[in-house]
This record gives sequence, structure tokens and C-alpha cells, in this order.
Amino acid sequence: MGTINNLAIGLMPAAIVFASVDPELAEVKGMLPNGKRATIRLQFKMGVIVESRDLPKSFIAKTGNLPQWLPFEDLTAEGKKWTLKALFPDDVWSKDEIKHKIRWPKVESVWLISSLFAGHGQHYDKLMKANPNNPEQLIEGNIWRIPTVMLSQELGGSATIPEKSQAEVEIEDLVASLRAMLTYAKDSQGEYAGYKLRKGEALYSSVVMRYTDLVDAKEVNQLAVRIAKRSSIVDVRSIQPGQLIKIPLDCLADPFLPEGSKGLTENREMAEEVRRTVKIEAGPRLSGVRIVLDPGHGGIDPGAMVNGVWESDFVYDITMRVRRLLEANTDAQIFTTLRYPGIDFGIREFIPNITKNAVLQTTPPKPNDGESSANTSVNLRWVMANNFFTATKSIDLRKTIFISFHADSRHPSARGTMVYVPASNLVPSKFSWGGAGTKVAELKYGASVNFTQRQKVVSEAQSRLFSEGLLKELRRIGLPIHENRPLRNVINRSGKSFVPAVIRTNVATTKVLIEVVNLQNEEDALLLKNADYREQFAEAVVKSIRTHFRT
Repeated sequence: MGTINNLAIGLMPAAIVFASVDPELAEVKGMLPNGKRATIRLQFKMGVIVESRDLPKSFIAKTGNLPQWLPFEDLTAEGKKWTLKALFPDDVWSKDEIKHKIRWPKVESVWLISSLFAGHGQHYDKLMKANPNNPEQLIEGNIWRIPTVMLSQELGGSATIPEKSQAEVEIEDLVASLRAMLTYAKDSQGEYAGYKLRKGEALYSSVVMRYTDLVDAKEVNQLAVRIAKRSSIVDVRSIQPGQLIKIPLDCLADPFLPEGSKGLTENREMAEEVRRTVKIEAGPRLSGVRIVLDPGHGGIDPGAMVNGVWESDFVYDITMRVRRLLEANTDAQIFTTLRYPGIDFGIREFIPNITKNAVLQTTPPKPNDGESSANTSVNLRWVMANNFFTATKSIDLRKTIFISFHADSRHPSARGTMVYVPASNLVPSKFSWGGAGTKVAELKYGASVNFTQRQKVVSEAQSRLFSEGLLKELRRIGLPIHENRPLRNVINRSGKSFVPAVIRTNVATTKVLIEVVNLQNEEDALLLKNADYREQFAEAVVKSIRTHFRT
């Protein structure tokens, strides 16, 4: 066992009586002050947990019934110190620093070291700077210096836990509270997530649209019927409060999958990435920022048409209002993928009819008249954006943002804004589009993309940050957002999960598709027809862009 300054750590060393490791799990047993032993597990990308059964009360920060395994975060300062000593007996503690010796390079990470010793993974960058000669890919036996000023206050340092944005807190708390309502069990038909329906709740809105990625009205109703059958419910219209609803695991969205599942692990990893992601600083008045605004559909394609409202003209008007506000109040470079001749970039208080004349802003311009497929129209939008972002070699891609505006046609029970970001695991590493016979200049720079894994992860994180800020602003000014999970990274339709093409192969660092309202919902449809609402929404988008770039 290495030399340890017991005055610095405040505890006698814990005797290591057993240690083993496999590729994704390190496990040790340490001697407790009461003479008993407790197992500590360090799991790949999941952190540290401690067997709770024999832990002294002075080690436990929680009250009430304890789970079998207690997360590191739920230990007291005394418990955390004991755990770190048991896991890493060769670490050397002194007044000025801790010298941490990498013991399990396949399980440890810089993020984990920062989380355990500094109190939060967001101190990752500071830890890297304190160890400039160490590679990010850990090597067994390497020494990582953790200066005392970087230690968490619990370990005798002065590092503080970075505050989350209010938007992040709201979304995380929402998902956590929804997950807490589930139980996981198994019956003769297999594993399921159980949810007890509460008074006033409906199967389609409080279960299907909450815990799955489905939003399409027909598919939501079909799954509701399937879940009812799985739960031995004869009549979905007369379900009593307290009824156990059994949701098959294959239907669950990633945040609600059981512990240990790949989808849940990846979801948590992305949440951690968002926490450590810092906003990009732009110059005054968004100087140096490039923004592409994409009004969905247009021309021969009106998009969704429900409750006397159609998608294309109304989201075009919101887009033009965003453009107007940006041009008047910032120095950002702005490009719009679509233009309505006769209206150009103007705004309208009243929209009486579908505008059937729309032109894609390619070189030369291409009418969106139905001569080409809808797929061609969609692909040309991201091609135009990529060309705008990359044709100038000096552009800083971190200062790029792409926003596509739409209005959804979801289940009528849902209302409010929903924002989609690109799931990093569904973005291709390489992709080229041949143009499908279309000859436009933008194909030269915009039709082929190459993404590293890191670029994909950073893009999803930055896109989430922007989306969280937008949703927070909409809520602040009283505009409705989707009540369950207003931020998603995948669309599930017809049995397939996918990312919309306009953001999937788009080189912008920040890229989102905004479903402004749900036209199937009568209240939402009336809102979109209201010019004051469209102006408020546009103002919220512009404010969120400015906040995203810290101006």
C-alpha cells in the first residue's frame, strides 16, 4: 500500500482484502471501521457504488430505506474518503495535492477522476490543464496530479459544483420524476415497466406519449391498445385509478429503460456531456456567427393541414420574423433556405390562403413546385446550409446554428412546442448525396460530410443546450411546450427510429428541428394563426440564440 497522509484524508487506511477486475467492472472489498467488510464497485461509464448493508451511519447521507448499492454521491464526506482510499490505495495525499495512480485504465476516465475528487465532471478541463503531459486515454500506472484547490470541499479543497442552468434542471427533474413512477418486473410474458395510472390520466397521453418516442396519433392509439391487452385491460375507456399498466420494454424511450441497458447508459452519458459543455462565446451583436433558418415545406407542399391551419405559410412567417429581428439587432450572417416570391422576407398579420409559389434558395434558384421529389427538397436544404457554412474556409463551425421550423400533427391530446436534436448514434460518419439529377452550385461544398465521433457528440450536446434555453424561455413568457418530454433526439415512426435529414447530415455545430405547435390540437392551431403568438415565438428564438452564444 502506498504512503498516505492520514491527517490530510482524516481516516485510517481501509484494508484491501479482495480485488478483481473485468473489462467493465472493478471491484474491491474494504475493511470498515466497525470491522465488517463492504464491496465497492467501479463500473465502466456508470461511476462508483458501495454495498450499503454494513456501512456505518456516519458514511450515509441519505435517510430512509437504503438500496442494496449506494451511489458515491449519497455518501457523506467521511464515507467518500473511505471509499476513495479503498479503491485507490496507492494514491498519495499531501497538503498541496493528491497524486492519483491509474489502477484500472479500462474503467477509469478523466471525467470519473474529476467527478470523484473534484465533485463534478465539469472540472475535467481544469484537470487536463493540471496534467499537460498526460494523455486523455489513461495508462496504468500514470500519475495524475489533483491540486488541493481542485478538490471538492468535502475532501478539504475549495472546488464548487458548477450550477446547472435552470432549463437543464427542469428537464432533468422532469425525466427523473417520470422515471421514478416506474417499477420493473417480469411475468409470464416477459419483462415490463409498470406504471400505476392516476386519477384523470389516460393510457395514450399519460403512458404512451410520456414513456415512448411515439407521437403520431394512429401509432399512439395502436400502442395503447397493445399495452391494454398486455395489462389485461378489457376497455381502455374505463380504466380505474391504481390500475397497473405493463409497458413492454421494447416500447420504452431510452431514459426509461432498466438499469444497465445500453440505451439508458448512452442517455446518461449524453446528459453528462451536456453538463460539461460550455456555451460558445461570440463577438458583440453575434459577430462571426452564421445562422441558417429553414421554414419547413412550402409552395406545392403545405405540410400538415388540420383544424383550418396549414404548416407551410405559418412557419414561414415565424421564420421571417426571426430573420427580421436578427437583421435589426445583430451582425450575424443569415441565410434562409426558402423564399416566397411576392412576400420575399416580409411578415404578415393575416394569412388567408396557401401560398403555392416558393423557391429554394439554391444557385440557380429551384422552385419547390413538386417537379422534384419531396426527398430532393429536404436534401437541398441541408446541402445549402453546409455550403453556407463551409464555402468560406475561415468560418468557425462552432459559431454555426441551423434551425428548421415546422408544425406537427401529433395525437390531439398533446400540445405545445417540441424540439428535436440529432442523436449522435444515428448520425452517419460519412455521407454523400448525388443530387438526384439536380444541378446546383451548392453541391460542390455541401453534399458530402465526414463526422468524427467526437464531433457528433459535441453537436448533440450543443444542440441540447440551445434547445433547453429555448424551452426555458418559452415557458418563462407563458407559451406552451410539450408537457412530458419536449426535448427529444429521435423520431419514432412506422417502427423506425431516425433523425430528420435536415439535421442528420448538417455540418452546423448547433442544429435543431422545432415543432412549433401540434396542429391536431385545436388550442395550438388557434395559437399559430395568431400573429402576436408568432411574434412572441420569434422573439423567444432570437433571445435563445443570443443566450446560446453568450452575448
